[in-house]
Amino acid sequence: MDQITSPLMETDAVSELRDNVSKPFEQAYAMPKSVYTSSDFLARELEDVFKQDWFCAGRASSLANPGDYTTLELAGQPIIVLRDRDGNLRAMSNVCLHRMSTLLQGRGNAKSIVCPYHAWTYNLDGSLRGAPAMNQNEAFCKDGMKLPQVRCEEWLGWIMISLNPDAAPVTQVLADVEDLIGDYQMETYEETFFETHVWDTNWKILAENFMESYHLPVCHAGTIGGLSKLDEMICPPGLPAFNYHTILKDESLKIAIAHPNNKRMEGDRRRTTYLLAIYPSLMITLTPGYFWYLSLHPKGYDKVQIYFGGGMSPDFVNDPKAQESFEQLKALLDDVNVEDKGCTEKVFRGLSSGLAKPGPLSHLERPNYDFAQYLAQRIC
Repeated sequence: MDQITSPLMETDAVSELRDNVSKPFEQAYAMPKSVYTSSDFLARELEDVFKQDWFCAGRASSLANPGDYTTLELAGQPIIVLRDRDGNLRAMSNVCLHRMSTLLQGRGNAKSIVCPYHAWTYNLDGSLRGAPAMNQNEAFCKDGMKLPQVRCEEWLGWIMISLNPDAAPVTQVLADVEDLIGDYQMETYEETFFETHVWDTNWKILAENFMESYHLPVCHAGTIGGLSKLDEMICPPGLPAFNYHTILKDESLKIAIAHPNNKRMEGDRRRTTYLLAIYPSLMITLTPGYFWYLSLHPKGYDKVQIYFGGGMSPDFVNDPKAQESFEQLKALLDDVNVEDKGCTEKVFRGLSSGLAKPGPLSHLERPNYDFAQYLAQRIC
């Protein structure tokens, strides 16, 4: 008889992850192959991770005007995030209350939300404004009809949303991050580009790739590999909601160094880069001069949806050479992305093979160990 399985039942991947994280860091191995290739494990991730924790929907400055919106899907739920008429950020279901079509697509500006199927129309707060040809249905009453709302909070310039009504406020969850990088004033950095991509790899492989700089000298030999030294990387133990590590950037990459107008940073702090991994899937590279980020969401166990953006600190934005600096930065990040895409897709192809086995972690991969601990706490 075929065994019927459920995402809530024990799977080989769950038990293998539990065994993996039971070892101390000094004896740690990479996560088992099954956590990257199991459909059951992905179902658990969607239910126990992405439906429970805070997810980044981009930068608040990208929705500057009333009616500005962006759309995304979180754990199977289509969502609109927009700036309402009162200037507040708001998130809501992107599904019509009539025949359940999705409503908006991509990014843009809208005075109202109009369903592309039957033109049911909603105000920017999600309340139903009008519905054509419904006057003969005695059960219909538009009063009180409203798109379900989704929790939405702004944190250091980021739009954070959650499907979990009981999730602790994001400012509380991530208070330690603010203590760590407060002098960078990340909330003032201006996003100057935003893109979406889909890569042929598991979302955790890309997240782990971001979390360690051990791969920089090899994977990024053509770009940033020579600008960071392995012996200058610091990988402290992670915290419950995030992990991080720091690297010192070579001063030849001037946009990564604090601008001369920046008087609040001194010494090595002026060239320190933080690589922040906010669980489950917001990855931020923060330098005194620029930032870039990835917000990741699984698109099946073998593909990852990537929201990719970045920009510069106010000092560089207001510099006479701002455009030149931005063009140099964007060209660099595009080349880095090409290298990361190649490396992470190779990892997925490799670990999907029969003879592949996870190996021991370097001391420079401490964040990967902490990430595995986080996943195990949520899922196991």
